[in-house]
Amino acid sequence: MSRHVAIVTDSTAYLPRRTMERHGIIAVPLTVVLGDRALEEGAEISTRSLAEALQKRRPVTTSRPSPEIFAATYRKLAAEGATSVVSLHLSSELSGTYDAAVLAAREAPVPVRVVDTGMVAMALGFCALTAAEVADGGGTVDEAVTAAEKRSAATSAYFYVDTLDYLRRGGRIGTAQALLGSALAVKPLLQLEGGRIELLEKVRTSSKAIARLQEIVAERAGTSEVDIAVHHLAAPDRAATFADRLRERVPGLMDLHVSEVGAVIGAHTGPGLLGAVVSPR
Repeated sequence: MSRHVAIVTDSTAYLPRRTMERHGIIAVPLTVVLGDRALEEGAEISTRSLAEALQKRRPVTTSRPSPEIFAATYRKLAAEGATSVVSLHLSSELSGTYDAAVLAAREAPVPVRVVDTGMVAMALGFCALTAAEVADGGGTVDEAVTAAEKRSAATSAYFYVDTLDYLRRGGRIGTAQALLGSALAVKPLLQLEGGRIELLEKVRTSSKAIARLQEIVAERAGTSEVDIAVHHLAAPDRAATFADRLRERVPGLMDLHVSEVGAVIGAHTGPGLLGAVVSPR
């Protein structure tokens, strides 16, 4: 879709492909490094391959897109008729992606507003979608950015992982918190807070942790109109059951997305991840 205000995000937004195509959203890929191979998320590595590598304890790391990739994206959009770009990305506390976009924006042929949403996964996706909807309606850059930032401020993200070890290895959670969870043999519930991953609660068993996660999401959703995304890694049945229960418990539920996370987020959470994004309209 050609428009004056183009919308760019990154591959960790995990928006459905049809949604991206319908709204003309461009996602710049992050990279997963598996052994000595650097693979683009969404194109060159599947979540199944990632899960198998993690289970075999093969070394897996991730890296941001280069500024050059962002620069090429901005140039292409300008050549296609965009007169400005809104570039929305995952939390700068979790990745250098935002910084790479900022560097590229300085040399772009059209004005580029780079936004650190403080979010990731569909919490980021909802922000990008909101900005795209404003642009679709003829809105300005400022209007698109304001709408995305408003949605980001209202959105919450919670998740359960079987172990904190993957987050510890990737430096996304403090060693002390990770060791505490291991020492007490508890199942952690986490949240995005200030763009960082924070330990929310410690629950004794996985079944109780998932039940508690359901309660937290239902409480946060309340009775207002809300979109929810349920994410998982190598746990489709768990995610489907969780989504079914939310349909019963959230009276204001509008759109419910259920999807497997990509390789970048999966590399830091490990198989068994169950996440939920609550995003009021």
